[in-house]
Amino acid sequence: MNDYIDQYRKQVEKGDIQEAYKGLMGYMMNLRNHFQKKYPEYLVSGSIYFGFMDMTYFSFTPKTLKDKGLKIAIVFIHDEIKFEVWLAGANKQIQLKYWKIFKESHRTPYSIPADTKCVDFIITHNLVDHPDFNDLDNLTKLIEKGTHKFTKDILPFLSER
Repeated sequence: MNDYIDQYRKQVEKGDIQEAYKGLMGYMMNLRNHFQKKYPEYLVSGSIYFGFMDMTYFSFTPKTLKDKGLKIAIVFIHDEIKFEVWLAGANKQIQLKYWKIFKESHRTPYSIPADTKCVDFIITHNLVDHPDFNDLDNLTKLIEKGTHKFTKDILPFLSER
């Protein structure tokens, strides 16, 4: 662990990581606020899950999904520097139940994991693979458009169940 801490200290001393992290987390807060203001009919999480520099996300959920114990999450994946949208369960039992429904139906254009043991989502979709953080307005539009389409695509399927 001391070797890792030494490397961590060296990187922190450079200052780039703090600036990048501060910028990313600031953007995620602004993105969350954007969704909360623009879509008051959706339940937007009151806080952001900042993670362990693996993922950072907030939820953006229609009431009909919340009633089923499901949520939509807008996720930033740190090691791949990309944004995804997830359908996730409130707990592992709900996640497993809906994962089975999607897996058996073969009716989704979105990615379904092979199993639910090591993932926190039921289905996932890439929103932006190479985000341009120099054009935050366009980045927000891309994330919003992809999240809206994802939600619009899965709601009818889930309302049938």
